[in-house]
Amino acid sequence: MKRSVLVSGVLSVALLATAACGGGGSPTDGKTEITASFYPVAWLAERVGGGHAAVTVLTKPGTEPHDVELSPRQVAEITETGLGLYVKGLQPAVDDAFAQHAADRSLDVASLVTLVPAAEHEHEGAEGEAHEGETDPHLWLDPSRMATVATGIGEKLASVDPANAADYRANAAKTAGELNALDGEFKTGLSKCEQHTIVTSHAAFSYLADRYGLEQVAISGIDPDSEPSPRRMAELSDQIKALGVTTVFTETLVSPKLAQTLADGAGVKTAVLDPVEGVKEGSKDDYLSVQRRNLEALKTALVCS
Repeated sequence: MKRSVLVSGVLSVALLATAACGGGGSPTDGKTEITASFYPVAWLAERVGGGHAAVTVLTKPGTEPHDVELSPRQVAEITETGLGLYVKGLQPAVDDAFAQHAADRSLDVASLVTLVPAAEHEHEGAEGEAHEGETDPHLWLDPSRMATVATGIGEKLASVDPANAADYRANAAKTAGELNALDGEFKTGLSKCEQHTIVTSHAAFSYLADRYGLEQVAISGIDPDSEPSPRRMAELSDQIKALGVTTVFTETLVSPKLAQTLADGAGVKTAVLDPVEGVKEGSKDDYLSVQRRNLEALKTALVCS
């Protein structure tokens, strides 16, 4: 994964001075300022925070979140935020910024759920591949874990802004209910399928596979920028044919070139399975609608009744 140099020593001192003068973390205009690392976390923050929170997202719409690099202005926002929300292990630059500038005012939402091991992949130790003991950060692909995170964010906001604690908890309960309902839709929709193997662009879907009894076969590792070898591509093509897989899944924020090449070589079709790492600016989609579209794509590809 790419790492960026966040700020120079001089700028770090300036940011700390700004925080000291501004009292960073105090609600502004009656709202608690929340800095969210990327879309799924921001979606939860907006739902749970409701009218009491102002949410800033560090990853711009349409940007692949693994590659995000922070500007000095964004680091300043982190320094002054009322609450930072992120998924540790997904965006190293963000992890570093929260640890350095908002350690006592941030929440790693991955700490709220049980994580699964990172998928083993070709070339152990290479960039983007799993190391021993490493966990997969893509927890938001499991709606039931997202429900747990929603509840945890509600409790965290209640402690940051006690005056509105009841509203935060009510919003969290409503959001968790919607996410648990979505989980039920996935369980029902994927309960009777002829296939159980999903071939994906990168290893983002371990939680979805873990939750619903599927097997993920990924072209690239945890980091979508990692490149498979020609030997790996040939092995995948053989595996697709042997298992009778019908579909190679592409993504919305990652080039479909490799997935399309694999599908063409194996004689199967492609379809989009969205890792819900972001939505396009101006889109009417949200986490729930994108996940429901994922469910329909899975039901078709896996031949579910």
